[in-house]
Amino acid sequence: MHRTMEVVLDWRLHISVLIITIICEMIGVIAIPIGIGSILLLPLLYAFILGLVINPNVIKGAGVWIKDADVRAASPLIVIAIMPFIAKFGTIIGPSMQQIIDAGPALILQELGNLGTIVLAFPIAIIVLRMGRESIGACFSVAREPNIAIIADKYGLKSDEGTGVMGVYVIGTLFGTFIFAILASIFATTGIFSVEALAMACGIGSGSMMAACTGALASAVPTMEEQILALAGASNVLTYATGIYMGVFVALPITEKLYDWFGRKDQPLKAGE
Repeated sequence: MHRTMEVVLDWRLHISVLIITIICEMIGVIAIPIGIGSILLLPLLYAFILGLVINPNVIKGAGVWIKDADVRAASPLIVIAIMPFIAKFGTIIGPSMQQIIDAGPALILQELGNLGTIVLAFPIAIIVLRMGRESIGACFSVAREPNIAIIADKYGLKSDEGTGVMGVYVIGTLFGTFIFAILASIFATTGIFSVEALAMACGIGSGSMMAACTGALASAVPTMEEQILALAGASNVLTYATGIYMGVFVALPITEKLYDWFGRKDQPLKAGE
């Protein structure tokens, strides 16, 4: 209870958030043409950058204003801050249920995208970066909270696999939001993929990444905002519901087998072989 009150009454943190919010909203959305489309820079991106600037763990001089206690207090507030946004999805999914049902097979099949990290990242981790068993934790998923729980239960977070999943989790938390926002804005303005497909791709099981992704899509195609939010919200819920089973029974065993295979390939040949 005492710890909760400290977080609630942390006036430095609240004032900093208020000032950053006002500055970012005054800047607004900036569109940068890149030929095939455009990159939409959202207030969320500016807020992320300004948050880094005042973080004493990034810039030592910022410790004059923001203390380590303020940084620790900010972590649980992220979940609280994202809750109204998640609640909004609940009010939109209901009225848009028919659209979600119509996209049913696509919503289910797009969950196979959870295996994309194995296809794209694992070979790079093993062959290029020469990682050890850290590659299993780092590459079997997008390393959000349910995936951390899987690794913690099977290997423990102090294991090599735990180091890998936590490393990707931290990087995803730091950079995932604005990378998602930039990718969404580029793809939305190029016309390569349908807006519905991009909206479903936003729901990867991360509230902050989904918020950034849907914000960029809604800014690019404002006439489809409700449909974007509905499909992204349904996809996110489905990812949470099925992602943990996909990780336990499919992704992690595949990654383990691939690690063994690459391990045998990397071993030096014995004499006479």
